[in-house]
Amino acid sequence: ALLDAVVSLPLVLPPVATGYVLLLLFGRQGPIGAVLAKAGIVFAFDWTGAALASAIMAFPLMVRPIRLAIEAIDIEVDEVARTFGAGRLTRFLRLTVPLATPGLIAGAMLGFAKALGEFGATITFVGAIPGQTLTLPTAIYQAVQAPGGEARAIALCAVSAILAFGAVLIA
Repeated sequence: ALLDAVVSLPLVLPPVATGYVLLLLFGRQGPIGAVLAKAGIVFAFDWTGAALASAIMAFPLMVRPIRLAIEAIDIEVDEVARTFGAGRLTRFLRLTVPLATPGLIAGAMLGFAKALGEFGATITFVGAIPGQTLTLPTAIYQAVQAPGGEARAIALCAVSAILAFGAVLIA
C-alpha cells in the first residue's frame, strides 16, 4: 500500500510541486544531484531533466496497466513452469513478459501520451530553454504568450493532438 501510494503521488500532487521536489533533489546542490554532477550527470535545466520529469509524471499511468496485466496471469502457469525446473528469471522472461505484453504496450503508450503533455513539473525543473529544454507544451505556452503566436500555437496543438491520439489509440 505504501509503495502504491508513492507511485501514485504524481497523479495527485500539483505538477509544479513535483517539479520543485525534483529541483531540490536533483539540482546541482541537491543530495542526489550533487553526487550525480560529480559523475558528469546533470538533470536540472538540461534535456535529461525534462525526460526525468516527464517520466516521473507519466509513471503512475504506465504502472497501472502493466500491473493489471501481470496480476491477470494465472498463477498456475508459473507453478507449472517451476515444477519443470524453470528458474525465476526464466519464468519471468519466457512466461510473464510475453503474457503481459498487451499491458506492457498499453502502459508504455499511455505513459508516452502523458509525458508528451507534461508541463508543470518540466517547466519548474528544467525551464523552457530553446534548443535545450523546450518541450511541446512549453512551446505552446510560449507561442500563446507571444504577440502573433496564435498560428504557431494552433500548429503545435495539432501536432500534440495527433501524437497523443495515436498513442492512446495504440494503447
